[in-house]
Amino acid sequence: MAPRSRTPAPRRRRRFLASTVLLAAVAATAVALYLDRHESTHTDRPVTDESTGTAVPDTQQAHTDLDRLAVARNRNWESYERNAFGPGWSGRGGEPKLSDGCTAREDVMKRDLTDVRLGESNSCLALSGTLHDPYTGAQLPYNRFKASDIEIDHVVALGDAWRSGASEWNADQRQKFANDVGNLLAVQKQANQDKGSKTPDQWKPRQEYWCDYARRWIGVKTRWSLTVQPTEKAALSDMLAACGPVPGR
Repeated sequence: MAPRSRTPAPRRRRRFLASTVLLAAVAATAVALYLDRHESTHTDRPVTDESTGTAVPDTQQAHTDLDRLAVARNRNWESYERNAFGPGWSGRGGEPKLSDGCTAREDVMKRDLTDVRLGESNSCLALSGTLHDPYTGAQLPYNRFKASDIEIDHVVALGDAWRSGASEWNADQRQKFANDVGNLLAVQKQANQDKGSKTPDQWKPRQEYWCDYARRWIGVKTRWSLTVQPTEKAALSDMLAACGPVPGR
C-alpha cells in the first residue's frame, strides 16, 4: 500500500498563521463594535448610589459631555408644576427616603455643613453646623431649631429640567430627579431665590465657583439626557475655562 501523503510543514505553518490572523481580526472588530456602542449611548459610567447622586465629572469629561449634549429650544414651559416632581421638603413628612434611609434634604445638609452635629437617636438629622456657601462665599451658621438663612437648591432647577426634557418623563422618573443628591446644594437663601430656575447664561454664582458649578450642571444634564439651549451651552463653555487648560484641547 502506498504511504499517505502528508502536508509539508511549511504549508501547515502558513495555514496556522493565516487562521491566527483571521481570528485576531474578528476579535478586534468585535471589541471595536462593543466600544462604539457603549461610547455612543453614554453607558460607560456607572449609575451612582442614591445617597451620593449624579457624580460630578472631571474637567476633561465635562468638556466631552458638553460637546455631546443635544441642543434644543425650551418646550412645554407653560405646563410646569412643582408637584409633577413629587412632594417637596415641607418638613411635614411624606418625602421619599433614599437607599441610606434618609431624605435627600437630610443627606445634603450632612454633606455640605462643616462641624456638623447629628441627632443621637436619628443620625439622618443635622442639628447644627456651618455652611460655606458655594454661591456667595458667605459663612452661614445652622441650627435646626432656629430660623435659617440656608436653603437646598436644585442646581439644574426643576423648572429648567421640565423645559429641557422632563415634561416627557413619567412621575417616578421626575421624583427620582427631584431627589438626585448630586443635583442638590445647600446654599444661601437669597442666592437660591435670585437664581430661581435660571440657566447659566442668565445667572452665575461667584466666579471662584464657576468651574465646579459648570461641571455639576453638565454632569446632571448628561446623566438625565436633558437638552441645553445654544446660549446655555456657550455660557457653560465659558465657565469651564475657569477650570484651567485641558491637555489635548
